[in-house]
Amino acid sequence: MVRETQSGEGVSVELDGAGLEAMSPEPLLTRDYETRPSLVYERLRQRHGAVAPVDLLGVPAWLVLGYREALQVLQDDAGWPKGLENWRARTEGRVPADWPLGPSLEVNHVLIQGGPGYRTLRTAWDQALKPFQDPRNPQAKRLKTAVTAYADELITLMGQAGGTGLADLSAQFSRPLPLMVASHLLGFPGSQGDDALMDMWRVLDAGPDAGPALDRLLGALAELGELKRKTPGEDFPSQLLAAHPDLSPDELARELFMLLGMTSDHVGILISNTVVEVLSGEDSVRASLSAGMVREAMNRVVMRKPPLVNFVPRFAAKDTRLGAYTIREGDPVWVSSAAAHADPLFADHVAPSTTVSTRAHLSWGAGPRQCPARELASTVAAVGVGRLFERFTNLDLALPVDQLPWRSSPFMRGLRSLPVRYELAPGAEAPPLDDVAAEGAGGGGSGPGDTAEAVTPDVSARQRSSLWRYLTGLIRSGR
Repeated sequence: MVRETQSGEGVSVELDGAGLEAMSPEPLLTRDYETRPSLVYERLRQRHGAVAPVDLLGVPAWLVLGYREALQVLQDDAGWPKGLENWRARTEGRVPADWPLGPSLEVNHVLIQGGPGYRTLRTAWDQALKPFQDPRNPQAKRLKTAVTAYADELITLMGQAGGTGLADLSAQFSRPLPLMVASHLLGFPGSQGDDALMDMWRVLDAGPDAGPALDRLLGALAELGELKRKTPGEDFPSQLLAAHPDLSPDELARELFMLLGMTSDHVGILISNTVVEVLSGEDSVRASLSAGMVREAMNRVVMRKPPLVNFVPRFAAKDTRLGAYTIREGDPVWVSSAAAHADPLFADHVAPSTTVSTRAHLSWGAGPRQCPARELASTVAAVGVGRLFERFTNLDLALPVDQLPWRSSPFMRGLRSLPVRYELAPGAEAPPLDDVAAEGAGGGGSGPGDTAEAVTPDVSARQRSSLWRYLTGLIRSGR
């Protein structure tokens, strides 16, 4: 039986004795969602309240729109566990084998895994990441030096088109920078990290080639893991194996897959969104950045335009009331941080003009399963944004902010391109274009003998790099 009710959250529809599939949920990933997701969230909120039934490319699910309800789910790992084994429709064979989101969710890494093995795996992750996230450690210092070197290399390459000009800051900086950092962090030999990260983007975008890209990516990561098992260094795979030596090659590949996701698309979007926030924002935003408060600008961005808009699903451990509905045991529940941040319960208490922002946002999750790499990702983004505004005396959007082209996936939301007009700060003359590839900081990993200054290139690998050929092609085609 269907009945309509009126509550403080608006009109909601309750079903007595019927399941999620019987509700005919409306598709979420539409053209409207691509262009103005905030309007879609608000429409769902007005119709359903804090929790709405939606259709995700042919699969029904619950979308959590309310801030309070999001916290309720994220902080209760027992009541709302992860792990696809908890998904009733999948167990019953009602999830299509060719579902576009399947490739991303079937990789059973630390952010998706449920069950008794999770705690051991999460502890190993925390141990393996600590050297790179604690600024007192040599690995963290090397990483920050590498990020700075890679950022400067990309900015210098952009400058080959002239001291002033037009650039696509997304294609030429925000997306390649995390790729180069990931190659350093994972210790990829030569330019192998380029192809791996490009496949990572294909998987995250959930396009028709997501499946083959995932197969290639996991194969490359399995090979990398075996290399590190035989010859460990001070890179992340070696640290993770030291903390959890029982990981099989396939298990290790899945964990490296997760790290690539956090240090590629997520960081690239965060950099671009922060630049847009600064260039289009109020005077207080620019003032806070000039005062060295890059982290505060980033914090405001993840409240207003979080890169990760929808978290991977959790599942009701038993029939549970959430919002205006009873969620049945085994139903998938997707928490939307973007929608939760727009909930008046949260948004009405955030002062948009303040230079010191709240830490109550959900962009990195909440509770015991909060993202383990959040400090690492924030550091890479902060260094990248900082170098941009230090190296350029002027940056302006080349399009009105409401005309910037956005791309949305089920998980992420970022810009397709970020056209800017720039003016480089005066300095030493940049090397010729053909020399940049031979002189820049390369994608090799760090070894036991590295120092903070030892960020050296693999010249032949960089010259063969598909990424570098693409970037230099952008410069040449723009001349």
